[in-house]
Amino acid sequence: MKLTLYQIDAFTSKLFSGNPAAVIHLEHWLDDVLMQSIAMENNLSETVFFVPSANKDSDFDIRWFTPEVEINLCGHATLASAYVLFNILGFDKPGIRFSSLSGILKVTREDNLICMDFPSWKPERLDIYPDELSAMLDNVEIVGVYKHRDILVELLNEEVVKKCNPDFSLMKKHVDKMIITAPGKNVDFVSRFFAPGAGIDEDPVTGSAHSQLIPFWAEKLGKNEMHALQLSKRGGEIWCEQNDERVLMKGKAVYYMKGEITLH
Repeated sequence: MKLTLYQIDAFTSKLFSGNPAAVIHLEHWLDDVLMQSIAMENNLSETVFFVPSANKDSDFDIRWFTPEVEINLCGHATLASAYVLFNILGFDKPGIRFSSLSGILKVTREDNLICMDFPSWKPERLDIYPDELSAMLDNVEIVGVYKHRDILVELLNEEVVKKCNPDFSLMKKHVDKMIITAPGKNVDFVSRFFAPGAGIDEDPVTGSAHSQLIPFWAEKLGKNEMHALQLSKRGGEIWCEQNDERVLMKGKAVYYMKGEITLH
């Protein structure tokens, strides 16, 4: 069996930045163990698979795998999948509806941006959290701790987020996934995302984290339209909008590579 693989840099307008995703279009699902093995072999933060949907409410069913586990939502790999469908595979409808573990995800094109309609996951403040949290984050001063799917830690400012040097070994013992965030200097907010429990110490740009960051900052800043940066080494840029119980994330993508997987 041979499978075509596309590698796309998401949430960026230039190669070698943003977040790379491996995109594989299937006619039928492969065995779960095989898909996990392919993701492990690719060794990117996510490998995404999608198949034509039998459900009239969606065009494709979509699943995302880190090198170690399947996850319930991934923004950059969804954006990469939409880029492949719109620009390489000739999908000619105005929008794509993906059926996922997090419900229906709608993706459209707006000029040179891909716009994703995702769930809004407002994190709630935690009064109790691991005593080791500050030590995990290089003993930085913590403004507040919140949680929805992931722990969200508010820090003082952009510089603290940028310079934070996490202890991933300690983090893996206590926390599966963590977001750190602060107000930005030239954007509305900045963030970084760590997921050592899922086999990713630091993810370059994380759409699912922004399902939590957008409602968090919309309330704090009193505005629904925002511009965000993820401050990983590769970096990534997201235009954000809070819309009732949904969020919109807009970003660019770049085509890097097409390859072929041979399965014996």
